Amino acid sequence: MTAFRAAMIEARHGLRARRRRAVLSAVGIALAAAMLSAAVVVSYGLGTGFDRAANAASLPDIIVRFNNKSASDVARRIRALPDLARFQLRLELTNVGIGFEGRSRDDAVAEVIDPGPRRGYAVVAGHDLSDRGSQVLIEKAFADAWGIHLGDSFYVQGLGPQRVVGFVEAPDNVGYPLAKPRFYVSRPAIEARFGHEPNPQVNLAEIWLRNPAYLNEVLVQARATSFGLNSISYATRSGVRVLLDQAAGIVIDLLVALSLIALVTAGVMLAASARAEVQRRLSAIGVRRAVGTSRAQVTLTQAIEGLLVAVPAATVGVLAGVLATYGPSSSLLELLNEPAPGAALVLPLLGAWVLGAGVPAMGAAWPAWRAGGGPVVALLRGGDVARTGRGRGRRRRPSRGGGGARRAGLTVLGMRLVGARRARLAATALTLGLSAGFVLLILALASELSTLETDPGALGERYALASYAAPSLAPRVARIAGVEAAAPRYDVQAADSYELDETVDVIAYPGNHTVFEAPPLVAGRRLRGSHQAEVGEGLAEALGLAPGSTLALDFSSGNELRLRVSGVVSSLDHDGRVAYIPASALLPVDPNPSSEIVVVVKPNANVARIEAEMTRVGAPPVRANTATSRGVPLVNVLREILRAVAIVDGLVCLYALIQACALTVQERRRTVAVIRACGAGATAVGRLLVGAALALVIPAAAIGIVLERFVFGPALSHLAENYATLPLVATGLDVLLVVAGLLLAAGVAVAWVSRQAVRESVVSGLAA
Repeated sequence: MTAFRAAMIEARHGLRARRRRAVLSAVGIALAAAMLSAAVVVSYGLGTGFDRAANAASLPDIIVRFNNKSASDVARRIRALPDLARFQLRLELTNVGIGFEGRSRDDAVAEVIDPGPRRGYAVVAGHDLSDRGSQVLIEKAFADAWGIHLGDSFYVQGLGPQRVVGFVEAPDNVGYPLAKPRFYVSRPAIEARFGHEPNPQVNLAEIWLRNPAYLNEVLVQARATSFGLNSISYATRSGVRVLLDQAAGIVIDLLVALSLIALVTAGVMLAASARAEVQRRLSAIGVRRAVGTSRAQVTLTQAIEGLLVAVPAATVGVLAGVLATYGPSSSLLELLNEPAPGAALVLPLLGAWVLGAGVPAMGAAWPAWRAGGGPVVALLRGGDVARTGRGRGRRRRPSRGGGGARRAGLTVLGMRLVGARRARLAATALTLGLSAGFVLLILALASELSTLETDPGALGERYALASYAAPSLAPRVARIAGVEAAAPRYDVQAADSYELDETVDVIAYPGNHTVFEAPPLVAGRRLRGSHQAEVGEGLAEALGLAPGSTLALDFSSGNELRLRVSGVVSSLDHDGRVAYIPASALLPVDPNPSSEIVVVVKPNANVARIEAEMTRVGAPPVRANTATSRGVPLVNVLREILRAVAIVDGLVCLYALIQACALTVQERRRTVAVIRACGAGATAVGRLLVGAALALVIPAAAIGIVLERFVFGPALSHLAENYATLPLVATGLDVLLVVAGLLLAAGVAVAWVSRQAVRESVVSGLAA
């Protein structure tokens, strides 16, 4: 009989003899594998979504937008560019009326496209447009939101009913409702219906290069040949990625970070589980070594037994993690106009499966190898805790207390039994602490997401009310009770003075603009004085600006203004093509800018009363229109993902506690048997295990609170600072909920293990 076959037979026999413990180990491995696979689905799916979408849609290297111009003129300019592989022209129409089954909007975006093999979008259902017939393509996210199906009739203003022939994903922008609804129609089909137009108007060009490495040189040439085109804006693949980050980067970064934390938690749990299994079997290993079994054979048997448990358990866990998170993760990707990973997840999930099955097997083999090399007598003693030198020869004095003291003594004894295994105590407490800290982080994030959904201050906009009254009324508004600050907000359109002719949304305040708007600072510092400006990331990307650069602005009045860039901020307005400047710099070059009075309300102030007072002083208010409402569906999907991960994490906590209590009873069978022989029942065993559970829960809660407060929370807040201000600190209620959850899990673990412990006969326990 070969060594492997003998080890296989012995491993199977061992599993049959320890079915309950094998099931418990399998549950733990399945939970860890579920957490691993959930982390893989979220992090891999979101982290690679843009690249998948760009490749599937053949996203152009350069996207150029400009005012309406004849197609022949634009085509002539583009053909003069170096390294040109192909280009496509289209007409992009905004504020188009649409309707479907009683629902309507008047702000949709229509893309009128010409024939061509590359169009910058991917058809994910149905088929592409033909050159004839009343057909339309609709973005997948918009179709799902409105319940539109292939073949449905979709009304388009000016065209009438159109048949929906396909759904598309275009990664140059996020989907509905994060952006306005977008659909595509064919220019040849429109011309076949209304007549041919020899030189149609276009306002968008998509350009593909032979070698994207020459992108910068091509952009320089494009700017040099753009004379005569107005309101030009360029977007590259990297620029599109920046714009997507403005809308959804916080979600991607936070979820990837949460997934990494989940990976750490799962890894610690798997390692602790594997080590604990071998600790249970030290006596059995000692018996094998005593009868002549080699150290290598013992190790092989333990590894095979671990694999027999881990392989099916890891398989079930990986599938469970995928089922729990793939749907919400795909919904989130759809909102970003990105495809789900699909078959591309196979290799990462296979890696998670190998890790989920391999770590328990290695964790069983390595301690078995180390234990097999130790003295046989020590192994035969099994789980007994060796006495320390200080304790030798000292007789423990009996307790003279009453029943309460004896009950307390059993609880303290349980704590001491767990504390005797310091390495295991540390590993289990760390596992529970990581899980607790993770849950605290999720609770804090859920609370902040609710704030982000409704509070514009999280995105930098701190004013809640506005009025289109004259700027001179701002001091009177500021004196209203409950108003923290009020000032005129000037907002005008300007253009950059260089060849690019980029449009810029210029925002100005008479004082410190961060009182009213404080978009997160990405680079540099806040503006100081009347000759500095803060620019948005989108504008910095388009113009190549950085702190210290010069921003040159042309206004409709014909005046030019040059300011030094003090900092770069992350703003959702105008795709990040914004500039914050002092009002003292704006008013001399544009004496009549568009303005409104914005109002910051004090906490807990009576907003209705403030609105009434503003009306009385001649500044009728309106509620500030913020960018947060569009993110409600995105926040809801994020909550689904967090809920799924939190459930798995809570089950991990429960398993770790059950495992720790079961291991304590297994190692201390003789102690439990002595207690029962003295007349104690299941209640006394339960008190013993309560002490064991408390020895784990108390440090775990402390570790979780410290990790969330000083590690997890600050780390995620730092990730989010480019997008929003999220002080991720768990509240006292969150801490109480997590501690209560740990205590509840401990109660379930104690009840389960004590019930199993009293089933064993006292004689068997004493003979252990």
